[in-house]
Amino acid sequence: MSDFFGLFLSAMFVDNMPLTLFLGLCTFLALSRRPGTAVGLGIAVIAAMGFTVPLNQLIYTSVLAPGALAWAGFPDLDLSYLSLLSFIGVIAATVQLTEMVIDRFFPRIYAAFGVFLPLLTVHCAILAGSLFMVERNLTFTQSIAFGLGSGAGFAIAVITLSAIRVRLAYADLPSGLRGLGITFLLTGLMSLGFSAFAQMVAQ
Repeated sequence: MSDFFGLFLSAMFVDNMPLTLFLGLCTFLALSRRPGTAVGLGIAVIAAMGFTVPLNQLIYTSVLAPGALAWAGFPDLDLSYLSLLSFIGVIAATVQLTEMVIDRFFPRIYAAFGVFLPLLTVHCAILAGSLFMVERNLTFTQSIAFGLGSGAGFAIAVITLSAIRVRLAYADLPSGLRGLGITFLLTGLMSLGFSAFAQMVAQ
């Protein structure tokens, strides 16, 4: 159990998708203007990654990995080259289901997402979760912890940035820093803060 929580916290803080690995910055910056939208995006990413990473782990280890089909009489068959297509298909189906649920039960959040919710299908952070799962050879239990932790880390980052941007709306900023200028500066400072977690783990 300690390994589960350790991997969960590591995925949340040390390997934070937008602030440490710099993945998913498009939606991270675009949907952090309002806290309500940021919370909705965070929940959607947690749901998508928490479901797709372990599901893709099962598909990869049971069907696509080298020797995975030995039980069917094909011990030398290697379908790992199909993993990218398979992962994208699973993510697309999950995002579509998430979009339908949000549209049905949270229409205001769905309207706030606009075009960005369907873009979660090609959200690089969500796809990266499954690719990292393969690269790090995670088990099914570890993939659950990693998926949920990565999604939670993205949610924490985007909600925090949104809260700061709301407060800065009342600040008297220089004209050159207004809008995306101060947002990029804040993202860099937050990235430095999260990088400290990696240094703590290294020591």
